[in-house]
Amino acid sequence: MKYGLQGSFTAKVGKGDELVAILAEAAELMKGAKGCHIYVVGQEAQNADVICVSEVWESKEDHDNSLNIPGVRELIGKAMPIIDGKPESFEVDIIGGAGLQ
Repeated sequence: MKYGLQGSFTAKVGKGDELVAILAEAAELMKGAKGCHIYVVGQEAQNADVICVSEVWESKEDHDNSLNIPGVRELIGKAMPIIDGKPESFEVDIIGGAGLQ
């Protein structure tokens, strides 16, 4: 069964565009990550300071290993100071979906 992760981040007031740019850069790094099927970054339509990330991986191990891709930890370091509060996330078992193999 594939591994999924849904995350929501609230940027400090007025920092949503900066945070979404950092996470979009992370998405570019994930294009070549082993086992990454989907890494989607979105911005809430009514509040640009709320950013959502949806991920689908072949396995939890592939997700965990993605944290070691060069540049990922640097992006995390850039994002953390502009995140307001604790990010919300939860793991999901992927049952199916369009585009998944």
